[in-house]
Amino acid sequence: MSDNDRADLRAFKELEALVRSLGEELAVFRRRAIAAEGQAKDGGHVKGGARGTAPGRVADLESENESLRLRLDRAEDRVRQMMERVRFLRQQLQSQSPTPAGRS
Repeated sequence: MSDNDRADLRAFKELEALVRSLGEELAVFRRRAIAAEGQAKDGGHVKGGARGTAPGRVADLESENESLRLRLDRAEDRVRQMMERVRFLRQQLQSQSPTPAGRS
């Protein structure tokens, strides 16, 4: 295996780890957004007691929810871009590796 092949493989593995990390981050954002929506719908009530239902608290939750939605959208875009890069690198690796005898 040449140095170039190993560098491609290292880059692919690094990219794969980044995509996995972004996917996990995306899941966290999604859970937080869902929780914030649920709290806003419940009038600010949370486990272990009730929070104040003052209009300011609802506005804060709506603002946080919107912020989380924007971050979630950006994270989804980054995941899509990373997946495209992974597909590209995988295609490059497959096109460079020799095909075993008997396969086409």
